[in-house]
Amino acid sequence: MNRRSARRRIRNFTVVLLMVLAFLSGFFGRTLLSAHAEEEFVKPVNRYYTSIQLKKGDSLWKIADRYLEGSGYSRAEYVEELKRMNGLKSEEIHSGEFLTVVYFAE
Repeated sequence: MNRRSARRRIRNFTVVLLMVLAFLSGFFGRTLLSAHAEEEFVKPVNRYYTSIQLKKGDSLWKIADRYLEGSGYSRAEYVEELKRMNGLKSEEIHSGEFLTVVYFAE
């Protein structure tokens, strides 16, 4: 009878252990899903391009200040993007010239 009762104890322990594991996996799984669902929704931002005519006193840094919002770029990164897009080797620009700029909107 000892063998029989030992088997029964092992079986009961196994059933209880499986039930606890099922409960914990359901609890933690739902908790993780809830946390994921509560993450802040980030609205997609569209990238647009336009051409502007430079005026006296304009600089890439001032243009960056005007068009930077919503880009995710730092001011310096935006200036580098302007240089890359327009094939500029330096930050030197002249009034009357045209410059392609990128701006961002929902």
